[in-house]
Amino acid sequence: MKIALVYDMIYPFHIGGAEIRNYQLARRLARHHEVHLFGVKFWDGPDIIYREKLIIHGVCRYNNIYNSAGIRTVVGPIKFSLKLFFPLLRERFDIIDASTFVYFHCFTCKAVALFRRTPLVLTWHQYWGEYWYSYAGKLKGTIGRLIEKMVLKLSHWHLAVSETTRRQLLAVGVRPRDIAVIYNGIDEAVINDDTRQSGQYDVVFAGRLTQQKNLSRLIEAIKILVVRRPEIKIILIGDGPAKQELMELVEELDLKKNIFFLGFLPQLNDVYHLMKQAKIFVSPSLLEGFGIAVAEANGSGLPAVIVECPWNASSEIVIDNYNGLIVKNDSTQLARAIDSLLADDNLRRKLASKAKISARRFDWNKLAGQLEEQYKKIIQS
Repeated sequence: MKIALVYDMIYPFHIGGAEIRNYQLARRLARHHEVHLFGVKFWDGPDIIYREKLIIHGVCRYNNIYNSAGIRTVVGPIKFSLKLFFPLLRERFDIIDASTFVYFHCFTCKAVALFRRTPLVLTWHQYWGEYWYSYAGKLKGTIGRLIEKMVLKLSHWHLAVSETTRRQLLAVGVRPRDIAVIYNGIDEAVINDDTRQSGQYDVVFAGRLTQQKNLSRLIEAIKILVVRRPEIKIILIGDGPAKQELMELVEELDLKKNIFFLGFLPQLNDVYHLMKQAKIFVSPSLLEGFGIAVAEANGSGLPAVIVECPWNASSEIVIDNYNGLIVKNDSTQLARAIDSLLADDNLRRKLASKAKISARRFDWNKLAGQLEEQYKKIIQS
């Protein structure tokens, strides 16, 4: 098969769940198929580069990804969608797989798919629905939601990265026969290629520092905990538009000796190494299409504490009191859950051992095989 994966962000030049998924699955599919990645050009040199048997197309450049409020800009994605048409049209693919967010390029993919009579599959990392209003306000949220609904109609074939996302798509009219779930995954071999050195940190978080990650809730919880645990240490791995605001909150609450911002780490090995130096992983995120970092933390032998929310698919990874804890979106409850795991070594070790086992469900090699079979089914239909 000749496969096109389209999303404006490409790993490792930009890191997020969708980027990691596309890259990890693509490099495995490339063992037997010709796989192209189309996205924004974040590198110097030629527009087309080759990496691990992948053909990577840099369609255009972005000036800014986020605005001052930490919200994705519209100009960049529109530019990408316009510039994408001819590079995508030049090739004749057996299937085009478009990651839906940030939507505009999906219309370009549809146009090329019609012209080339190529099947188009839409991969949904999240379906925002009413969350649009929380993210962008009433006016912009209404527009975003309308565009999201329009994208739903572009293809009969849909992939969801979790059952949570699948249920959300079914609720807005996608037929059960038209949607399949191919989970995100972890690279267990890479995670295990590091000796565990637990105990240097109490809590670790890894991910983009954005509004929906709800990290202010974690910081507030640490303010509660520091009364009982003045030496508690938390590391936040990642970067993003909310970083400055979060740093100011840490300073305001006098937690600079407890919470450390490590920034973006380009090598996943470094992330896993730091995870293994912590006791527990905490993600207060309200919106996760899957939650790769949660699965990676489990794979690293860490119990995970997550927040219960209808938009948070991490609840498919974490089973309460089995491989982690699930709490309400409340600072006091979050602090109580963290404290219970730090105070009870036996409970923490029990959950940690189950976490390691449960993470094996999400293996990129197995998931790539499932995706390959789904592509073949779509092409043959």
